[in-house]
Amino acid sequence: MSNIPSMRLRRHCLRWILLLVFILTSSIHSPLTSLASDDGHLPKRPCQPPSYSSFPFCNTSLPVAARARALVSLLTLSEKIQQLGNTAASVPRLGLPAFEWWSESLHGIAVNGPGVSFAGPVRAATEFPQVILSAAAFNRSLWRAAASAIAVEARAMYNVGQAGLTYWAPNINIFRDPRWGRGQETPGEDPLVAAEFSVEYVKGLQGEYDSGDPDGSSMMLSACCKHYTAYDLDRWGNYTRYIFNAEVTEQDMEDSFQPPFESCVKDGHASCLMCAYNQVNGVPACARGDLLEKARKEWGFKGYVTSDCDAVSIIYEDQKYTTSPEDSIADVLKAGMDINCGTYLAQHTESAVRSGKVKEEDIDRALLNLFSVQLRLGVFDGDLAKKQFGHLGPSNLCTREHRVLALESVRQGIVLLKNEKGSLPLKKHQVNSVALIGPAGSDASVYGGDYTGFPCNPTSILEGIQYYVPGTTFAAGCIDMPCQTMDGFQEAANIAKKADIVVVVAGVNLTEETEDLDRVSLFLPGKQMELIRAITSVSKKPLILVLIGGGPIDVSFAKEDPLVSSILWIGYPGEVGGQALAEIIFGDVNPGGRLPVMWYPESFTSIPMTDMNMRPDPSRDYPGRTYRFYTGKAVYEFGYGLSYSKYSYKFLTVPEKIRLSKSSPKNQINRKAKDGVDFVHVEDISSCNAIRFHVQVSVVNNGDMDGSHTVLLFSRPQTSIKGAPIKQLIGFERVHVKASEAAEVTILIDPCKHLSIANEHGWRVLPLGAHVLLLDDLEQELVVEVEEFSKEEEMMEEKSEEPHDEL
Repeated sequence: MSNIPSMRLRRHCLRWILLLVFILTSSIHSPLTSLASDDGHLPKRPCQPPSYSSFPFCNTSLPVAARARALVSLLTLSEKIQQLGNTAASVPRLGLPAFEWWSESLHGIAVNGPGVSFAGPVRAATEFPQVILSAAAFNRSLWRAAASAIAVEARAMYNVGQAGLTYWAPNINIFRDPRWGRGQETPGEDPLVAAEFSVEYVKGLQGEYDSGDPDGSSMMLSACCKHYTAYDLDRWGNYTRYIFNAEVTEQDMEDSFQPPFESCVKDGHASCLMCAYNQVNGVPACARGDLLEKARKEWGFKGYVTSDCDAVSIIYEDQKYTTSPEDSIADVLKAGMDINCGTYLAQHTESAVRSGKVKEEDIDRALLNLFSVQLRLGVFDGDLAKKQFGHLGPSNLCTREHRVLALESVRQGIVLLKNEKGSLPLKKHQVNSVALIGPAGSDASVYGGDYTGFPCNPTSILEGIQYYVPGTTFAAGCIDMPCQTMDGFQEAANIAKKADIVVVVAGVNLTEETEDLDRVSLFLPGKQMELIRAITSVSKKPLILVLIGGGPIDVSFAKEDPLVSSILWIGYPGEVGGQALAEIIFGDVNPGGRLPVMWYPESFTSIPMTDMNMRPDPSRDYPGRTYRFYTGKAVYEFGYGLSYSKYSYKFLTVPEKIRLSKSSPKNQINRKAKDGVDFVHVEDISSCNAIRFHVQVSVVNNGDMDGSHTVLLFSRPQTSIKGAPIKQLIGFERVHVKASEAAEVTILIDPCKHLSIANEHGWRVLPLGAHVLLLDDLEQELVVEVEEFSKEEEMMEEKSEEPHDEL
């Protein structure tokens, strides 16, 4: 494959130029006018009295579906087509202003997309930590609370005309390869964690009162699960996300790539899916009708499907999958996509209709989905100032409560990777001087990662440490994060020699990893390693190393170096990162974060990013991917994380046996598995709810400091099954445990979901026999078995299947 064609590259650049122009020009015009309407004579909202409130789609007593049908029936074909892009055109005769679908809120209100403007009464929004760091907290309630806070700020901005109502987040793709530039946006490599995060985020953003009933729910905002599916390569070598064909086995699709999306739809009731740029097994993701139909028919998806930006145009122009723009539009509309981020449908759908490739009913179906979501958001309910969220405004942004929530997210997410001889926490009153080294130490602008907005009041690491040690000195060491020269080394060494404690901030930023840019190396960039070694050679004591960035870093040298006493990973911590880090270093907070992705050695970069297989293949020296399948050596394992306390566990309640009720001796059990292992097809189990059980665990804090601790429960089959994970996470809980005390944790296990595996055909099967539950080094066995059928019952079953003579 070759790089993206120049036409595509120019269009990609033009999109961001237009976004910049929009941001700049939005300060000249009223944000209410520029965002909500493309006609100065139109009302800012639909259904405004007296002229526009009598249409049937404005009648709030009617069901959503009936109102949506009524609106579609009033539109001409041309008007319908102009609704099929992210910037839906106004319809003056119906009093409909333009509607912008593209807004972003990955970890706070972001400037990406034309739906958000910070030119107006709102100039900043709370910047929560990047998703990968929030995921490290393994705390569902914290995830939902942060999403709820983001929703309040977004609605408040909408009410003053500075933001939209439909947000294209969360990103729940699996962090499959450590080089992926957008892995920072995800909850990590584990499908269960990604699935659980998606549910909490969507429920928090859309509103906890959202029942998932398209006629009965009242959404605060609309959330979008992206990127559907098997998307986790941006730009690596000669491959780009725009033309990459992800070749995925049915087995990997079932147990790795799809679970987060299934949960996002089934349990989160997400109102949007975004189909990805890439092809999946030779077919563009937005044209995969089977996958989109699966979401609607099997998972119960009620919402709209958007393409990623320009994902329809590339089907013809870059992937050469179709022979004309009209064919591309026909493929995606018939597959079930509803709008295109971009203008491709607006430009070419009319000719596709004239040529007979697209029918008007295909467009109507898409519009029904789109208008239904707008109706659930209250867009057509008249004066929103008098409605449920009409009271929200600028005073609801950058609140103390939201900042405290962001701070708690960072506190719980930061991971302590090394702490030789208990060198941390520092004793505040025994530290007279600190030398802080590294360009990110004083530059809070890099703490957001990608998809950020304007933070409220960012606190740098330097400011955080100065709160404890006012005389802290600073030297960049490197002129920037890429650190291509040794300029600044001497200044850094000079302050290091004089200080009691030295803290070096190293790692990666958006020059190494971001959208449309994958990493080449897992080592620290440029000469950062040399900087660290130069400082260890002159500092009085072993230094504290702080790592910033979303993706794994091979810091084996520091892990093994006695002159590096401690290592902390802070991800992209957002606006309060400096405060949270200082609190941990000086012992006001006990760290308890766990890595949501395994950290690989540099040698892993010899593995092509394009190999989508999760499972290892010894015949070609392929080690597999993620902690569930990777057979190589790791720098740090998934779930690794130290604390200032030592914790121990005890299983209090675990069933000895799980017995599946009898259903059919023919279909219930396969006793002729190739590897000799008995298993049951999950779809043949009569009731999965009936066999769910709780595991109760006692968690003891053996330290002298209170701590917030994450319990990670894994399982593995006792018998060897081809393609089974080495182990897999089946449950997690965050619990606060006081010093020298114990707390109890209860984890609900669904054997059909948590103890099953996907076979080579992509079918879920539950292995019979012993399964081992794992809590660190503690193991507990339970047995899954099937009730045996008597010979009489088997004979009756066989007799019932015998053919009968026809009368």
